Amino acid sequence: MNEIGLFFGTFNPIHVGHLIIADFVAQSAGLREVRLVVTPQNPHKHKSTLLADHHRLEMVHLAVEGNPRLRAEDVEFRLPKPSYTVDTLAYLAEKYPDRKFVLIMGEDNLRTLHKWKNYQVICEHHKILVYPRLDPTSQDAEPPAAMGEVNADIIRLDAPHMQISSSFVRRAIADGLDVRYILTEPVYRYIKDMNFYRRK
Repeated sequence: MNEIGLFFGTFNPIHVGHLIIADFVAQSAGLREVRLVVTPQNPHKHKSTLLADHHRLEMVHLAVEGNPRLRAEDVEFRLPKPSYTVDTLAYLAEKYPDRKFVLIMGEDNLRTLHKWKNYQVICEHHKILVYPRLDPTSQDAEPPAAMGEVNADIIRLDAPHMQISSSFVRRAIADGLDVRYILTEPVYRYIKDMNFYRRK
């Protein structure tokens, strides 16, 4: 129970799909907690498409409030940009030497893990919990051959399949659709009050 799960994302915005996966993994994998790590700048995404860091962090705080298994994490706000998972893990390991951090990722991320910065270091020092993603272009979710002989502790979880994406939520809001059932009520109110994602 001393393992802490790290679920990285831009959370732009955080939606019920994120929360269902995070909470399910926390319980099924017996984790002490899952930290939803808000990424200020994903190397593979354009910064211009993101809400300000503090708004996305606030929405995660609102979304997880009252759930002791989930926690908002802003560690990457204090690290150099762009953010790389291996650097964040090294920082956390040095700051919390008595804790064990495990990664939570979808099948899609597992298939591209060999392209991440120093992916070998990640695989050798951290357990990876993988949840399923519905992707018609994929034949399986096994690590690609490009990962070679890396000694990785990869555990696939029989977690719920979620097809909701933040980009879908943003498009729906821009089209004037009501997304109250895709977001938690506090996040829905926050987005509505701030008039986020609406077409100008």
